[in-house]
Amino acid sequence: MGSMGEPEIPEVDVLIVGAGFGAFTILNRLRKLGLSVTIYEKGSESGGIWYWNCYPGARVDSDTPIYQLFDKELWEDFTFKERYAGWPELRRYFKHIEKKWDVDKHVEYHKHVDGAVFDEKRHQWLVDCSDGSEIYCRWFIPCIGFASRRYTPPVPGLSNFTGDTYHTAVWPQHGVNLKGKRVAQIGTGASGIQVIQEIGDKTKSLTIYQRTPNFCLPMNQRKLDPKEEEERKANGDYEKAFNDCRKTFSGFTYDFAEKNTFDDSPEEREKFFHKLMVEQGGFRYWLNCYKDMLFDQKANDEAYNFWRKTVLKRIKNPEKQRLLAPEVPPHPWGTKRPSLEQRIYEVLDQDHVEIIDVNENPIEEVTATGLRTKKGLVEVDVLILATGFDSVTGSLAQLNIQGINGGTIADHWKGRTQTSMGIAMPEFPNMFFLYGPQAPTAFSNGPTCTQFQAEFVEEFIKRALADNLTRVEAKKEAEDDWCKRMNEKWDVTLFPKAKSWYQGANIPGRRVEPLNWAGGMVEYTNTLHESLDNGYQGWHTAKA
Repeated sequence: MGSMGEPEIPEVDVLIVGAGFGAFTILNRLRKLGLSVTIYEKGSESGGIWYWNCYPGARVDSDTPIYQLFDKELWEDFTFKERYAGWPELRRYFKHIEKKWDVDKHVEYHKHVDGAVFDEKRHQWLVDCSDGSEIYCRWFIPCIGFASRRYTPPVPGLSNFTGDTYHTAVWPQHGVNLKGKRVAQIGTGASGIQVIQEIGDKTKSLTIYQRTPNFCLPMNQRKLDPKEEEERKANGDYEKAFNDCRKTFSGFTYDFAEKNTFDDSPEEREKFFHKLMVEQGGFRYWLNCYKDMLFDQKANDEAYNFWRKTVLKRIKNPEKQRLLAPEVPPHPWGTKRPSLEQRIYEVLDQDHVEIIDVNENPIEEVTATGLRTKKGLVEVDVLILATGFDSVTGSLAQLNIQGINGGTIADHWKGRTQTSMGIAMPEFPNMFFLYGPQAPTAFSNGPTCTQFQAEFVEEFIKRALADNLTRVEAKKEAEDDWCKRMNEKWDVTLFPKAKSWYQGANIPGRRVEPLNWAGGMVEYTNTLHESLDNGYQGWHTAKA
C-alpha cells in the first residue's frame, strides 16, 4: 500500500505554453483530432502579447482583416472597428474566441512553466511549473512568441531614480496618468513611437533619448464601417485576403513589385513611391516596393531619399530634421522594421519635446531626479523604458527545458542559434515551437506565420498518430542544412548592414547572427511540408 505522499501526476496528449494567437490556432486543430489539449498561461487572461502590451498607443501594424485567426467561424461574426486594431480591440477579439470556441475549459491561467525534461521510457515530457505542479504530455508546444523577455539596458544609476519608472513591456494594466508631467523616454522602436504619439501632447515636457532614428511610415489609420465590412465578407473579400497571404513573401496580402527600381524613370519612381507611402500607407512602401530594394544598395538609396524628402516636409526644426531624417542614413532603408505612425513627426516637432542623440550625448547616469548627459541634467517625474526585448531567442532560452543529452535550449544555442526549419530541434523530441527563431517570424504578418506552422504541426501529429509513432525528433543534419540556408538567404540581402534585433544586435555583447528566415513564407511552408511528404525526411521516428 502506498503512502499518503505523492499525488499522481496528471497527463495530457498536448501541452501548449502561452494563450495567444499561436496557441489558440493549434488548440482548435489538435482537439479536432480527438487529442486532450491543455494550455498553461502565466498571465491572468488570454491574448499573449496583447495581454501584456497595454502601453499608451499599443496597436498592430497589420491591417484588417489579416491580423486575426483565419477561421471563418471566428471572423464571420466579429469585425474590428479600425483598420489597425489597438490593444483594447485585440482583447475584445480574444474574448470572442474564448466564447465561440469554448476554450476556457482548456486553459489554466496564472500557470508559469519553469522547465521540462523528456522521459525516454514513456516518450513523454514531464513539465514543471513555478507553483510546484507537474504534468506529463506526449507533445510539448511552446507558443510564447518572440517577445516575451523584456530588455532593460545597463544605464548607470537606473535604480537611483526616485520618480516613477515604467517599461513598455510590463505597463500597469490600470494605465498611467502622464498629464502635465515631465517625462523622459529611452528608446524609439515600435513601442517608443506609439507611446510618444499618445502622450506627447499631454506632457509638460518630453525628453527622448534616441540611439537610431526610426524610419516610420504613415499608417493611414481609419475607422471601419461595419456595414461595409459585412459586404466585404459577403463578397468573398475576407477569404481572398487570407488566401492571398499564402502566396506572398511576408504573409501579407501584397508582395514585392515585379520590377527593379531602375526599370522605371525618375518620374515613374516618384509616382510609384508616392502611391505606396502616402496614398496607401502601411507596410506597402516596405513589402510592396521594388523587388531589388532590400538587396541592392543603390536601389535602397532611392527609397531612402524619397522617404526622407517626404518626412522633412513635416518637420520645421532643423536640428530635429538632422536627428530624425539624417542626410546619410545609419543603415539601409527597411533593414530595421519601420514603425507605422499617425502623426509622430508633428508631435516630435513641438517645442516642449526634446530629442537627445545618445551616440553624441550618452546617458552618463540616472540620478534621483533625472538623467545626466554632457549637455547637463534633465529633471523628470517619470522615466519610460521603451527598450524592447531580448527578441526571438530570449523567450525560449529563458526556460529550463532539458535536452535528452543534458543541457538546456540556451546551452543548445551557445555556439550559434540553430533549429530545424524554425519549428523543432535535435535532442528535443516531440517538441514544436511557433513564431520563434529561424522561422519567418519578424518578417511576417504574425497570424499568417502561426497559421501555417499550426497547419504543419497538425498534419505532422495526424500522420504520427496514423503511423503509431510516439517519438519524433529533428535530425542534426536537418538542423545544419537549415542553418546553412538561413545564412545564404540572409547574406544576399542588405539586412546584415543594420544593427537590429533581427539579428540580436540590440543586446550588448550578444552574438550577431540571422534570427529570422529571410527566404519568404512560400519557400518556408513548402520546406516544412516536403519534410513530411518525403517520408519524415529530416526526422528520427520511433514507436513505444
